[in-house]
Amino acid sequence: MAHHKLERFAENLTFKNLFQMSFEQLEREGFEYRGRWNEWFGNDNPITLELGCGKGDYCIALAKLHPDHNYIGFDIKGARLWRGAKTATEENMTNVAFVRTRIELINRFFDKDEVSEIWITFPDPQPKKPLKRLTSERFLGYYKQFLKEGSPIHLKTDSQELHAYTMDEVIAPAGYEVEYHTNDLYADASYNGEAKLTQTFYEKMFLKEGKPITYIKFKV
Repeated sequence: MAHHKLERFAENLTFKNLFQMSFEQLEREGFEYRGRWNEWFGNDNPITLELGCGKGDYCIALAKLHPDHNYIGFDIKGARLWRGAKTATEENMTNVAFVRTRIELINRFFDKDEVSEIWITFPDPQPKKPLKRLTSERFLGYYKQFLKEGSPIHLKTDSQELHAYTMDEVIAPAGYEVEYHTNDLYADASYNGEAKLTQTFYEKMFLKEGKPITYIKFKV
């Protein structure tokens, strides 16, 4: 396994669609395409982010469904990102990119109003560290620095605790607009939106285990 990881880390360096920068590099140099992602993609199409994208399967699927949108997946695990970057490279997908970094640094990669949508798919629920939850007010503060006004944030998770925390302790006190929410996405026959169109690796695993998938779509 360690050998495979080393091979993947080496191959990651060859992918033009995968950006990797240390905190020191960001501090010293800044990110080249911050405020200029349209130049990298070669168009002015809307940009959607997937946070904690893992292997990038969800990001890849959305990019195929919406070729007139650009997608950027974020994760800290290089071995996981390898899969998404390799697939996008092999299939000549020009509307997908990946960034290896901690989500705490995400505002270093975008300028004001540069992003039109965020998907948070099956993040670590951080049961003992609520400030590290990707839907905490701390992280929403980062997103607000580059998210266009009125743009949606989606949360899909098997964690009922994270779902309840986001609804009751983040969204409700702040008065954020909720477009839709459910504690069991696939049991709701009335909903046929985008959240049902594709499934992540972990989502499929949780469904096999009989766990209900929760979903929230809201605006900050």
